[in-house]
Amino acid sequence: MHDTVEAAARAAAQSAPHKPERPLLVLRPNRGLFDLDLASIWRFRELLFFLVWREIKVRYKQAALGASWAIIQPLFAVLIFTLIFGMFARIPSDGIPYPLFALTGTLPWTYFAEAMRRSGLSLVTDADLVRKIYFPRLILPIAMTIAPLVDFLITFVILLCMMAWYGVAPSWHVVFLLPLTLLASCLGLTMGLWLGPINVRFRDVMHTLPFLIQVWMYASPIVYPLSMVPAKWQALYALNPMVGVIEGFRWALLGTHSPNLVAIGISALVTLVGLTAGMVFFKRMERTFADII
Repeated sequence: MHDTVEAAARAAAQSAPHKPERPLLVLRPNRGLFDLDLASIWRFRELLFFLVWREIKVRYKQAALGASWAIIQPLFAVLIFTLIFGMFARIPSDGIPYPLFALTGTLPWTYFAEAMRRSGLSLVTDADLVRKIYFPRLILPIAMTIAPLVDFLITFVILLCMMAWYGVAPSWHVVFLLPLTLLASCLGLTMGLWLGPINVRFRDVMHTLPFLIQVWMYASPIVYPLSMVPAKWQALYALNPMVGVIEGFRWALLGTHSPNLVAIGISALVTLVGLTAGMVFFKRMERTFADII
């Protein structure tokens, strides 16, 4: 009887359909200071795409003007800058029509500020997601840095229309826009990597961030040219990474003067160092997010 039962069990096991084995996910602590596990970002790329798409849809959901807000906001900013700084204060614009000068600086700044704001608040905004499932937390600030590129592209089309209105044709320097945009993206992500973990512990960040963005804007050459800064202070001033980005954008699009390679180089170096240190800081703090948030 016992042999008959075993034979029947073996026959049933052989006849049962083969079930594919589930992929094995191994979680382990960091093994070193620079063990950032960046390959996991690629493994979770579908989640990254979903978060970016969700952010784009939510931003304009039930908005009466929809994507028009991506046009209205920078245009109103340029109008105010032109009236106050261009007409009343008579701030020079290096021979460029002031509306065009202001929009060329506003374009990268608006993208950077929005990327910094969203990535800096991303962990707290998606607190339920952080607490419930495992995924590389680094995906959240990366997704919030990519999503504002949609608004950036819309505003860029408006800038091209304004350039055509003023009769300014882009030169071959426009090929440098891609690395400059990447530099602005890395800088926005850098700030998110530092502000995000701090915001998890101290919610003051969400109240301080608007003030920080406003001060940083006036500390960047958006409404005034870099040439207004004394030459002996320009290298120190370029420690603000947005200086090189904004000056690079004006050179790449308008091509009216030689680029300040020192400012661009310093901006790139500061961003690279800050991004590397920010990733290390983020990964060191990551293990406590779900407990504190």
